[in-house]
Amino acid sequence: MKHLILDFLKVTQQAALAAKPWIGRGQKNEADGAATAAMRRMLGKMEMDGIVVIGEGEMDEAPMLYIGEKVGTGSGPKLDIAVDPLEGTILVAGGQDNSTAVIAAAPRGCLLHAPDMYMEKLVVGPKARGVINLNEPVVDNVRRVAAAAGKAIDDITVMIQSRDRHEKVVQEIRQLGARVRLFDEGDVTCAISAAIDETGIDLFYGIGGAPEGVISAVAVKCLGGDMQAKLLPGSAAEYERCVAMGITDPNKLLMHHDLISSDNCIFAATGITTGLLLQGVTTDAGKLEITHSLLTYGNSNGPQFIRTIHECGRCPDEQNSFDCK
Repeated sequence: MKHLILDFLKVTQQAALAAKPWIGRGQKNEADGAATAAMRRMLGKMEMDGIVVIGEGEMDEAPMLYIGEKVGTGSGPKLDIAVDPLEGTILVAGGQDNSTAVIAAAPRGCLLHAPDMYMEKLVVGPKARGVINLNEPVVDNVRRVAAAAGKAIDDITVMIQSRDRHEKVVQEIRQLGARVRLFDEGDVTCAISAAIDETGIDLFYGIGGAPEGVISAVAVKCLGGDMQAKLLPGSAAEYERCVAMGITDPNKLLMHHDLISSDNCIFAATGITTGLLLQGVTTDAGKLEITHSLLTYGNSNGPQFIRTIHECGRCPDEQNSFDCK
């Protein structure tokens, strides 16, 4: 897989560039469609036998990058592909920060095939790897993380999505003495932040989308962090859907290796609007577009941040789509 790393980077770059014209225009579906079409076009050129396992929806819901769609030339490594061409459609539509184009890949059969439902998630960085337990209260995990990092409780910051369902946990963390940093959208980016020291985030907790959880798990694996999760089927139909997708016990605690079972994995993200980790797409004085991306592979235990000047703009000519410098 390693020879495909830069190709995956170009996939997210082109998705971000395609979404840029839609920033602030209030048309989230059009923005998502542009990013998805660009991502699919680039994936189709890659020398791999890929299958989308986390995508834009079922075949009857999504015209492109639907779950089960084959991508790539059909030759090369057999891969599971997880995509979110535009994480934060509402953010792009509203011209708000923290939207990205993201993709993750692993050998065939190594990614959890998570249905589109809620998932409870807990993420930490390398210093706290192996000390978390999602079966215990979040405040107990805050104590564990503080001890592992050699920090006082009041120096710990927990990233949590600003939702009513998290209000009780937020209050408990604050009563313990730790800080809470709230975010509105951008689940993947914010989960990853807990695995990167420079962000100042020590722990990520929340109930959000299961597909985003699997994508996050790949990035956290590459960054040397740790993650646990639980699927939260809200009905008998959702429970049966889990079983149909091969998850025999939908209520079990999912360890990191249950979410991504190989170290041989790739994660790439490119900023669309500026956020916690990445700058958004910008234009320089010469009208050339500039992207800022995060790329990480395997157990590299660290991110690579890449600034790219695209001499060919959004590369509408497919023959030139791999020629950006």
